[in-house]
Amino acid sequence: MADGRPRAVFFDRDGTIVEDPPPGFLHEPGKVKLLPGAAAAIKQLNDHGFLVVVVTNQSGIGRGLFTVADYAAVQRRLAELLAAHGARLDGAYFCPHHPRFTGPCECRKPGLKLFRDAALALDIDFARSWWVGDRLADVQPAAALRGKSGNAILVVTGEGNLHQGQARASGVMVVADLPKAVDEILKDCP
Repeated sequence: MADGRPRAVFFDRDGTIVEDPPPGFLHEPGKVKLLPGAAAAIKQLNDHGFLVVVVTNQSGIGRGLFTVADYAAVQRRLAELLAAHGARLDGAYFCPHHPRFTGPCECRKPGLKLFRDAALALDIDFARSWWVGDRLADVQPAAALRGKSGNAILVVTGEGNLHQGQARASGVMVVADLPKAVDEILKDCP
């Protein structure tokens, strides 16, 4: 922490850290499955002093498909699975909205509200932080909050394979999965 403020990695959840089972809308704790290598990669970030923060759109809540309590149960299960590998999340933020069902909001990614909320709560230095996800909306906030897309990584797990061409055209790095993203993030770390 060069300036005393922590750096973070902002992750999407479904399709990035955990499997996003068809037809999507993960809301049952028993169906939470970590993607290969995800826990070990998150532990590496923990060990290198990065805060690990999940920011996720959960439009299934706004659509009436599941509840905030269901979301919380999935988050608890995710925390248990990570803890079994010595890894942890430092924060988790979610948007329960969908414009078609609940109207516009400021928190749905690529909106910046949840990232700013996390930065305020955890005193995060955006200039030294990273954004990782399987959709462009997950990583587009890097350019808005950091001033460039160089700290954005699209993983081709989940939906990422559908977005890699557009991501590359936008200057976003594309890698196979979360462990490869963490390898890129840690390249310049002691």
